[in-house]
Amino acid sequence: MPIIPPGSTIGILGGGQLGRMTALAAARLGYRCHIFAPDAEAPAALVSAAHTRAAFDDGPALDRFADAVDVVTLEWENVPTAAVERLAERVPVRPGAAALAICQERVAEKRFVQGLGIGVTPFAAVDSAAELARAAVDIGLPAVLKTTRLGYDGKGQTTLRDQADLEGALERIGGGPAILEAFVAFDFELSVVTARGTDGAQASFDPVENRHADHVLALTLAPARLSTAQRDQAIAIAERITQALDLVGVLGVEMFCTTDGRLLVNELAPRPHNSGHWTMDACRTDQFEQLVRAVCGLPLGDPARHHDAIMRNLLGAEADEWAGILATPGDRLHLYGKVQAKPGRKMGHVNRLYPLNGRPERLEGGEAS
Repeated sequence: MPIIPPGSTIGILGGGQLGRMTALAAARLGYRCHIFAPDAEAPAALVSAAHTRAAFDDGPALDRFADAVDVVTLEWENVPTAAVERLAERVPVRPGAAALAICQERVAEKRFVQGLGIGVTPFAAVDSAAELARAAVDIGLPAVLKTTRLGYDGKGQTTLRDQADLEGALERIGGGPAILEAFVAFDFELSVVTARGTDGAQASFDPVENRHADHVLALTLAPARLSTAQRDQAIAIAERITQALDLVGVLGVEMFCTTDGRLLVNELAPRPHNSGHWTMDACRTDQFEQLVRAVCGLPLGDPARHHDAIMRNLLGAEADEWAGILATPGDRLHLYGKVQAKPGRKMGHVNRLYPLNGRPERLEGGEAS
């Protein structure tokens, strides 16, 4: 496939912080970015050459956008596939609609991964109260009921701990279709961010450990506490899925490390991933530059880490800590330019760097143990 050279324009579907950081990485390589997003407040647009503010079902706006860019990628996996298909008639879109369709629907995603012979959490599709009751018997409780589409950071899901919680559960998440996922006994959650270029070349970042608070990612510890064999297996799983999706771009693969040492895939994200933000300061090439390289047909960069790191999300008013963070040696601050600091809203992140293999087992302030 032809290389899209520096000086070209990259179209980005979605205007959030992932698009913003992609645009900044693109600028370092000499590209312009054009954001397509319906939002009036689009952090990515603040650092990009152009912004088309329109709905994703606005056909004429999509056509004008396609004619103004040289390649399209995305920072939000819930862009309607119809919009991606329309754009693809005029301009390369990476990743494409086929991969996107699988990653947008949780049941399809689970079945796809399972079909590759890769372990997933036990699950059942649920479209009615009767199906939920049967699934609760088959899978067992406690379990988590989730919408099959949309929903993130704990939205669109509810925990079912006993039979009484089944009453009205579908209504609590906005109705079906839904998926019931079993609780699994795990030591920790982890993820791998991997990239795949137009030539099929792949490069993966080290697996990392993720810790959540109120269903929102709070800390990412790089690297994860895995044996060499587990590390290699986690990367192999992520790369196998990427190949099977024929995905060009970046894929985040969330997993559980069970108490008996197995790795089970939880969710896929066909875009840069929150747990990959540590790469911005601790790796030779970060996840955002890697996305630009992949979708433009450039050689993939070296994902090797040169530091261990801890990434902490800054939620809501925590972004007001910026002065203290800037005064702390080893801390690297990244703010997203969002105007309103709502509780739980991701306003930025901070990466704390440590020498290789020098991250403390226990962290000051009780952040981790």
